[in-house]
Amino acid sequence: MSVTLDGDKSGSVPVRARRPPGIPPGRVTPRLAHRARRLFRGPRPEAVPALVGTACSVIGLIDIAAGVFPRFRHSRMHTLAEVLPGALGPFAAALSLSAGVLLLLLAHGLKRHKRRAWRAAVVLLPVGAVGQFTYRHSLAGVVLSLVLLTLLVRHRREFAALPDPHSRWRALANFVLMGAGSIGLGLIIVSAHPHRILGDPSLTDRLEHVLYGLFGLEGPVDYSGSVDWTVGACLGALGLLTALTTVYLAFRPEHPAARLTEDDEQRLRALLALHGRRDSLGHFALRRDKGVVFSPSGKAAVCYRVVSGVMLASGDPIGDVEAWPGAIERFMDEAKAHSWAPAVMGCSETGGEVWTRETGLDALELGDEAVVDVPDFSLHGRAMRNVRQMVKRIERAGYETRVRRVRDLSDGELRRIRLAADDWRGTDTERGFSMALGRIGDPADGDSVIATAHKPGEDTTGPYGDLKAVLHFVPWGTDGMSLDLMRRDRSADPGMNELLIVAALHEAPALGVVRVSLNFAMFRSALARGERLGAGPVLRGWRGLLVFLSRWFQIESLYRFNAKFQPRWEPRYVVFRHSGDLLRIGFAAMQAEGFVTMSLPRPLRRLARGGLPRPCAHTTGATPDHEVRTA
Repeated sequence: MSVTLDGDKSGSVPVRARRPPGIPPGRVTPRLAHRARRLFRGPRPEAVPALVGTACSVIGLIDIAAGVFPRFRHSRMHTLAEVLPGALGPFAAALSLSAGVLLLLLAHGLKRHKRRAWRAAVVLLPVGAVGQFTYRHSLAGVVLSLVLLTLLVRHRREFAALPDPHSRWRALANFVLMGAGSIGLGLIIVSAHPHRILGDPSLTDRLEHVLYGLFGLEGPVDYSGSVDWTVGACLGALGLLTALTTVYLAFRPEHPAARLTEDDEQRLRALLALHGRRDSLGHFALRRDKGVVFSPSGKAAVCYRVVSGVMLASGDPIGDVEAWPGAIERFMDEAKAHSWAPAVMGCSETGGEVWTRETGLDALELGDEAVVDVPDFSLHGRAMRNVRQMVKRIERAGYETRVRRVRDLSDGELRRIRLAADDWRGTDTERGFSMALGRIGDPADGDSVIATAHKPGEDTTGPYGDLKAVLHFVPWGTDGMSLDLMRRDRSADPGMNELLIVAALHEAPALGVVRVSLNFAMFRSALARGERLGAGPVLRGWRGLLVFLSRWFQIESLYRFNAKFQPRWEPRYVVFRHSGDLLRIGFAAMQAEGFVTMSLPRPLRRLARGGLPRPCAHTTGATPDHEVRTA
């Protein structure tokens, strides 16, 4: 759009091309003055950690390239890069390599606002500035180092995050990962000077040279000129870095990961006794590998676990809804103090509304929970025909079911059930976090319900007797129960899980139970809408992707299994801070649920147990149809 000003005979011109009236030529407009002030003040405080961390990452990569590749040290790119802080020039390849690795390790901590990373950077940057001036007399390098140092000192309050909980296992993990990385990088260093190598050493000789070099010894590969000294210094620097970081992690003050103390558990059980009926996942807050924060009044709590820098809460807060904001505020303060990414897995719609209202976080529907109302459940009707026929067929095969409270089982029977459940698990680690308790038969969980399937008349001399399948339910208030896990012997007839769920639903009135929560079906609504008549291409494509992923994850199978019992579906949500955190949260959730593990390989674990394999059942290595109620 254009306008004509009074007295202007030249016609219409765009407004943005005209100088506003009243501002003489050469006068700076308020917008330009604001931009000049912003440039003078520098970046926003909240952007400094990411800016400095990125700068350290770039400089670290340049230093590593300078230490590994000799031609890079003489290239025009490195001539320009040497003015950057941390790049100490071509005279010290080993020092450049070490500085690069340290800067890369330091960058992640700076981006996460870690106080220890800030302290290390404040020490490293002046050292880099002195190195620039000493080796290259580079005033630009000194200035750039001091600029970054000034940013760190000026915005030091942005780097207040406390250290993460850790254990001594991180020292072993560091030794394995750094050792493997040093060997791989060492092979590149040894082979980076092909014209200076004497003879034609094999890959075995080069690997042996790397291993010797990491310990500061001479290997079988010889070079002409001073290359031998450069390669040896680089390998020695890598070995020294591996040793120092491992020793530091092994002997630094211990900060154990969060664990539920006896006092915390008692307080949580008291809250569940008053308010446990509201959320079917409430009892899973009693997992003893979780931490907990309470509201100032003590009437509400949020349970969590920290995985890969993500503070994962599960389900809704425990306790009085009116006190939830206080517990949520404590949770967010704890996440901010350690610079953890806050996230909530599997909260209800009410819980999601409170989380988003109190914290400004966002929510995304994750899936649906299948809930069966016991008074409305019946095996009659066409919809239940498949389940009814399967149950009748298994009963005719001679199977019997028993549904009892944990407190009503003998110690010997509980021991057999625990042993069978562990062997029938089919995976090396126990899965489940947000919707799994992680234990069976604890005296404190006497109200839990165990449904078992037996086949009398078979050989009962084995460790499990005639036991063929196990279902474990935890309390959901005083009148409900929530499915924890399902395990079965793969040598038994198919349909054990359906048989036990029907038996539990039939026995529920005698136990005072009126509602039962079954499995959680991830992306259930997408699967259901995508198979309807008239579904659009986007829905059909999304459903096709979920079906494809079901080859590795129980997505479609859990939905189909739950739908057999005609439940009502209760949506569950994931709460997160930024959409960019979803991938990180997803990976942390898979770690917490046991789908991604960082444990040692099975042969090494057997050696650690003295060479004894895991106890075997009738069939070993079998994966059950459904292990826990998570997808």
